[in-house]
Amino acid sequence: MSVHVVVGYGPAGAALAQVLAGQGHQVRVVTRTGGAGRAVVAGVEHVAADAADASALTAAARGAVAVYGCAAPPLQRWGRQWPALASALCAAAEASGAVLVMLGNLYGYGPVSGVLREDLPLAATGRKGRARARVWEQVLAAHEAGRVRAVEARASDFFGPGVTGGGHLAERVVPLLLRGRAVSCLGDPDAAHSWTYVPDVARAMAELAGAREAWGRAWHVPTAPALSVRQMAALVAEEAGAGGAVRVRGLSPLVLGAAGLVSPVLRELREVRYQFDGPFVVDCSAYEGRFGVRATPVAQQVAATVAWWRERAR
Repeated sequence: MSVHVVVGYGPAGAALAQVLAGQGHQVRVVTRTGGAGRAVVAGVEHVAADAADASALTAAARGAVAVYGCAAPPLQRWGRQWPALASALCAAAEASGAVLVMLGNLYGYGPVSGVLREDLPLAATGRKGRARARVWEQVLAAHEAGRVRAVEARASDFFGPGVTGGGHLAERVVPLLLRGRAVSCLGDPDAAHSWTYVPDVARAMAELAGAREAWGRAWHVPTAPALSVRQMAALVAEEAGAGGAVRVRGLSPLVLGAAGLVSPVLRELREVRYQFDGPFVVDCSAYEGRFGVRATPVAQQVAATVAWWRERAR
């Protein structure tokens, strides 16, 4: 039984811990609060530590064969807090000899004309996009210097069980659709958009940890064919049996700017609105070709997500 350390316990970290435990590994989850208030999962232990504290994280990762970076600072603190977190993850992986599997997103590319592929430059100019790009540049430099062995799994916007306040198709959308209510979204509700299912993220990260020949680069997580917010909302409403036409409206820049005055999250999202103003489509063919894995079918994603929200509402 090998030790796998999951840093962060958001939707992806929690799903990953369950996948790893299901594979028979000993899983150690590192968060600021430890196991307080957490449901007990067989094979998963919780440790309280500041993930940005290199000494504390190194101690928590002792004996690990893999360290998974699933934690992230609040959006408004990315520029200030990501460097220390990335440094601590590298230090823990270097000291333990564990492979470092980073969870990344697509912000680092910046606005792109066409489909997003892993060989595109990390050319973002916004604060959040540059912060994410620098994280991978820092980790990759450590890998190329021989200090660590690292790989990054990049996902588009999360969808699925466990995704709440941080998801564009989550807390601000699904509960309303279950009640037959209208929903709002950033940008154009009819623009094609890639949504990455959280259980697929977890499975990909676990697989990359054991694939030595895949290390040293970034991979796009298997993601279903792009669907617009309106199309996804219609599928959720149909699964929920809400009936009737689905009403989806896009938030104008003016409305988003006003909402940002009271909502820190919406204020930060103005920088990446371009992802919703037009097509935002990820190419995951490299991962699919290498591992022979496809994303979970959308119908299954929607059914599991609706069931999770219904259970949460009880």
